[in-house]
Amino acid sequence: MSKERNAQPPEKLTGIQLKKIPSTAVGLPAIVSALTHIKKEVGVLKGIQLLKNLNQKDGFDCPGCAWPDPDAKRAFLAEYCENGAKAVAEEATKNKVSPLFFATHSVIELSKLSDYEIGKSGRITHPIYLPEGKDHYQEISWEAAFALIGKELNALDSPDQAVFYTSGRTSNEAAFLYQLFVREFGTNNLPDCSNMCHESSGVALSETLGIAKGSVTLDDFNHADVVIVIGQNPGTNHPRMLSALGETKKNGGKIITINPLLEVGLMNYKDPQNPLKWIGKGQNLTDVFLPVRINGDVALLKIILKLMKVEENKRPGSVFNHAFIAEKTSGLPEMLADLDRFSYEDLLPQTGIAMEKIKEATALIINNEKIIICWAMGLTQHKNAVDNIQELVNILLLKGSIGKKGAGTCPVRGHSNVQGDRTMGIWEKPKASFLDALEKEFHFKAPRAHGLDVVDSIAAMHAEKAKIFIGMGGNFVSATPDTEFTAAALRKCDLTVQISTKLNRSHLIHGKTALILPCLSRSEIDLQSAIPQFVTTENSMGIIQQSHGPLNPPSKHLLSEPAIVAGMANATLQQTRTNWTQLISNYDGIRTKIEATIPGFKNYNARVRIKGGFYLPNTARENDFTPSPSGKANFTLNMPSDIFLATGQFMMMTLRTHDQYNTTIYGLDDRYRGVLNERRIIFMNPEDMKTQHLKPLDLVDLTSHFNNEKRTAKGFLVVSYAIPKQCTATYFPEANVLVPLKSVAKKSNTPTSKTVIISIKKRETNKKNEL
Repeated sequence: MSKERNAQPPEKLTGIQLKKIPSTAVGLPAIVSALTHIKKEVGVLKGIQLLKNLNQKDGFDCPGCAWPDPDAKRAFLAEYCENGAKAVAEEATKNKVSPLFFATHSVIELSKLSDYEIGKSGRITHPIYLPEGKDHYQEISWEAAFALIGKELNALDSPDQAVFYTSGRTSNEAAFLYQLFVREFGTNNLPDCSNMCHESSGVALSETLGIAKGSVTLDDFNHADVVIVIGQNPGTNHPRMLSALGETKKNGGKIITINPLLEVGLMNYKDPQNPLKWIGKGQNLTDVFLPVRINGDVALLKIILKLMKVEENKRPGSVFNHAFIAEKTSGLPEMLADLDRFSYEDLLPQTGIAMEKIKEATALIINNEKIIICWAMGLTQHKNAVDNIQELVNILLLKGSIGKKGAGTCPVRGHSNVQGDRTMGIWEKPKASFLDALEKEFHFKAPRAHGLDVVDSIAAMHAEKAKIFIGMGGNFVSATPDTEFTAAALRKCDLTVQISTKLNRSHLIHGKTALILPCLSRSEIDLQSAIPQFVTTENSMGIIQQSHGPLNPPSKHLLSEPAIVAGMANATLQQTRTNWTQLISNYDGIRTKIEATIPGFKNYNARVRIKGGFYLPNTARENDFTPSPSGKANFTLNMPSDIFLATGQFMMMTLRTHDQYNTTIYGLDDRYRGVLNERRIIFMNPEDMKTQHLKPLDLVDLTSHFNNEKRTAKGFLVVSYAIPKQCTATYFPEANVLVPLKSVAKKSNTPTSKTVIISIKKRETNKKNEL
């Protein structure tokens, strides 16, 4: 028997069922699904206690997505979505992973489970330790765990030999302390989940508008004439966004959807907060649907820009907002001239869309100025991801659709505090002004050299240039690309430390020595010095709000994330002048330090106690683009995809199921796509299936091709789906093994999980159960 820990989910099929794709999203089925999950994981009474506090002004912030809550009145018992309910149920589960569990289950045994099975094991109750050469985690005291971390960190030749990763669920308080600890230790090696998702958005928006955040508020959706949703599936990933889109439609606005797959949630939905709407046909959302080919976005947007330019030349002043352009922007002549280099004949085949449909969408853009553009991973995880987003900005700038009510940019973030983590300083490329402020407040010399992002951290660990990995939340090995390479990198570390609530695959792919440090979840009471504490988070639209959980922790041996950071700092930093113990005794002290070092947090403790919180300053929202490189909003020159597919090759993108949030798998169904009880599938165009001599549910192996390298993922079932020709889609993390580490977006270094070139080989046998 192999003693190697499995880095990938097992190649095991679970019994697929294909159902008719529903015609509408949310409504009663979503409520039933959420309540069923709550009942199973935590029970009815505890579940009601959770849900009545979820996303309420005096409750706790959902640990799922970063979609904002209404500023004013919130729903009494349903200010959450199906996946939000599942997220809190997962964290509050009755199941527990105790030292006895680890004594009876070896790491090798656990690694043979699926990610779904691993996650269902439950909450980790004690800090645990895996000595070198052993195969069973064992209990360790907090004091001994912190001492081990301090000893190993201080034994390094350089602080840059350690990597400190952060997940987007970490609170502002924990994130601020974490980055302070890391920088006092002496490195900027602070990779985070942003490196794998919206890093491209941050780069694109900083270069064009001078701020790495979106410019709209939730209320803007009530006033928009047109909302463009591109490269995003809110019905699964941000379901509460559907309510905002419903308000746009109710107020007479139009919605353009641009996506390779037709996603049910963007077509029609039933408001779960209104029982009168649970029956009937639901509310239609999308007015124009453009099924763009994978990575055909820049080509499509250039066609739209060219059509806008033609109409402006016909009717000068009727399409472009010349007053806004003259006062606020730079680079228009160059951008318009560059459009002439591209012909419709060259661009149109890249889109896979009929010109008449593109003209229909363009007409809505031409005839309106209050335009919001929303996007997510479908744009950010390509080689030309920054170009994708900057081309969107070009459209908004031509229309003057930034810094006005009902208009602007809306990058829809994933994890609930991923934006807050970056605001708190979790970044490998910190600004000098931020480091200056840290030095002044905390009296140490901050490192100035840029650190490692996720991709560079993996490469450094693999080359044994980085020897310690500490992860504040997340499931690193399942979230990152190139699964086997990443696993090999982690195994080369001297020490890996995971700060977690529940068991995941990253606990089983470890360094020579490993620690798991269990922390409180956001839904639990956090007592410091016998006084209940609250933490704060920042949502996608820059609102800072407090969060305090109602539940008793599942174990007396858990510590809060801030307390864990303080414990590591006290054990490691021998010359620190920071009183870490005092900071965690009352989190107001942490917030006072945040106020002293980060702009926008004046009177932090007082303002965040106002129910609903407060907005951070946003220059783009205020029509101020002076922070950009030119001091104005910048038009840019962007390139379409340069990827060429050979005969027999396909473009593959990874995506989530409806029973999943990032790497957390709640169940095995993807009901909005009609796939139940199976994750090892590949969606294919029916005509491509005929060309490849494939039938529905044929068993295939997938091979990715990059720079003469090949990576293989075995045992996937073919599912026919409405997706453009030569385009395919698979679920992650099962398909992450196919994503090459070195295939990254220009400028942002984000893995290109949405543009993986693959070939598909049919298995010799059709006996599915032989897998």
